[in-house]
Amino acid sequence: MSKRRKRANKTFENVPVVDAGAKGKSVAKTEDGAVIFLKNAVPGDVVDIQTFKKRKSYFEGEATVFHTLSDRRTEPVCKHFGTCGGCKWQHMSYESQLFFKQKEVVENLTRIGHLELPEVTPIAGSEEQYYYRNKMEFSFSANRWLTLEEIQSEVQIEDKKALGFHIPGMWDKILHLDECHLQPAIGEQIRLSVHAFAEAEQIEYFNPREKTGVLRTLMLRMSSTGEIMVVIQFFKEDEKARISLLEHLKNSFPQIKSLQYIINEKANDTIYDQEVICYDGRDHIFEEMEGLQFKINAKSFYQTNSKQAFELYKITRDFAGLTGEELVYDLYTGTGTIAQFVAKKANHVVGIESVPVAIEDAKANAAHNGIDNTTFFAGDMRDVFTADFIAEHGAPDVVITDPPRDGMHKDVVAQLLALAAPRIVYVSCNSATQARIPCLC
Repeated sequence: MSKRRKRANKTFENVPVVDAGAKGKSVAKTEDGAVIFLKNAVPGDVVDIQTFKKRKSYFEGEATVFHTLSDRRTEPVCKHFGTCGGCKWQHMSYESQLFFKQKEVVENLTRIGHLELPEVTPIAGSEEQYYYRNKMEFSFSANRWLTLEEIQSEVQIEDKKALGFHIPGMWDKILHLDECHLQPAIGEQIRLSVHAFAEAEQIEYFNPREKTGVLRTLMLRMSSTGEIMVVIQFFKEDEKARISLLEHLKNSFPQIKSLQYIINEKANDTIYDQEVICYDGRDHIFEEMEGLQFKINAKSFYQTNSKQAFELYKITRDFAGLTGEELVYDLYTGTGTIAQFVAKKANHVVGIESVPVAIEDAKANAAHNGIDNTTFFAGDMRDVFTADFIAEHGAPDVVITDPPRDGMHKDVVAQLLALAAPRIVYVSCNSATQARIPCLC
């Protein structure tokens, strides 16, 4: 153990930061070729580094001294940047972020996938760099994260309640947020109002270590139509506290079209196995795109940037090259958003998804939108997307696939190869797993 720690804790001086990697990390490289991943530097910086982990082919560390600051740097807009973890690159210009994101995708496809790429279409950046997220999840804590300045000061900290984000890598430490630049202004107002009301009414915040308290999490969903969903998760039933807080939200924010709550006494705060109870309004809100409406409930997956989702779906449809005659398979269809978005330019669309509830939502959305040329099936992709299924429903002219971050199972890849569809459009949220597909062929 001591030898391993000794090897990990090394100091490197005057090291150039040469690249940006995945998950908000930058890449530094020493003269002798050592690669070091950093969380607090920007490509173009020249820094001294203290490492704390040694992997097989690289170190992980932190920049401790900055000799040269990169011209790619910009001033972070949020006071919590660097501690919060909700944003990774606020200190790097957006143009540089786009450059390194495109570079990462191209390098993954060429280095991991060993692909020879045609001319790469320039990355489509977002018009809005801030206030764009349509879903936010915050946690309550009775014992908030204290800054180093607070710890070192002689001031007695009386109020330790927090409503904010987990400190990266710490399941029980919550940073209280005075501001957040990810969500629209109305979401910020609701979060601050919830915190102020709970403090005034002395409603207990959750303590994950002691398993005590009442308030556990706050979820906000905001659609491009202006509708808002609020879901409060309580650790235990406290009828007086619950009703007073929900009534406060109901009366203070008429924009809330869906006000719901959960009583969750289990160890983790995931809601997918929990009953979501509607207190006021509907159990869903509507998102809209090209006149199509999509029901979004508390457990629905939907792209977190509504405007960019619209751009993504338009590009997907363009890549599909539809003329109105095609049979389209939409693999990993979710709630059928892409399937319905392309349906008006296709003959028929078949959607497959593993989550039964999502398929029920897809069918309901299609009926709501008056779309009659879609068919949806629930089941594991490996079990549903088979030769027999294709024989029964027809060989598709176009396949659209939008798998989870882990990518597609090798059996699904094998079926796609056997199918040999004239056109496949792969929508990927992880270019590394997408790039590994040629290795499975």
